[in-house]
Amino acid sequence: MADIRVLLVDDHEMVRIGLAAVLGTEQGIEVVGEAGNGMEGLRLAKEYKPDVVLMDLVMEPMDGIETTRRVMEELPQCRVIVLTSFLDDEKLYPVIEAGAFSYLLKTSRASEIADAIRAAGRGQSVLESQVASKMMNRFRRPAQAEAQPHEDLTDREMEVLKLIALGKSNQEIADDLFIGIKTVKYHLTNLFGKLGVEDRTQAAIYAHRNGLAE
Repeated sequence: MADIRVLLVDDHEMVRIGLAAVLGTEQGIEVVGEAGNGMEGLRLAKEYKPDVVLMDLVMEPMDGIETTRRVMEELPQCRVIVLTSFLDDEKLYPVIEAGAFSYLLKTSRASEIADAIRAAGRGQSVLESQVASKMMNRFRRPAQAEAQPHEDLTDREMEVLKLIALGKSNQEIADDLFIGIKTVKYHLTNLFGKLGVEDRTQAAIYAHRNGLAE
């Protein structure tokens, strides 16, 4: 299996040096480049086409939120793992909405960062426990006595929802279910409407909250 190609984007040189040194010892991971700001990170992402971008949030002249959004526009198959010291709502939710795949704090151990990169290579997202808790609280709705929204899903829509909860991309869902991308998008539109959610992140949280992700 080919190494997971990683681009480091952080405005602190010592952070980049430390990450490159640690990840350089990890089997199956290759650091292909380093960028000191968002603009450089976007340029290198387009040049190297990494599998994973390890992204800082607070940078100038372009922060990690905008960089993530633009990387995902250019390279939709790339996985952006946020690695930051910040956990405030003003940064967390916008970068998730911009397409961040995983969210880790810089207090994470080196082994946890390496594991998150490998998980991203398998199509599995990782949210630091405090992040997951904040997102669950944001999207939690009052319990209802009547039938739950997911009970209206078709069998196929339920299959798609479970794969979303595993962090699968549209292409991976299509491959797993032997259907086309357009069909996947059709099912996504339907299940979002039935669940009353706006995007796949909210759908994944719904699935985990209701025990549908197994």
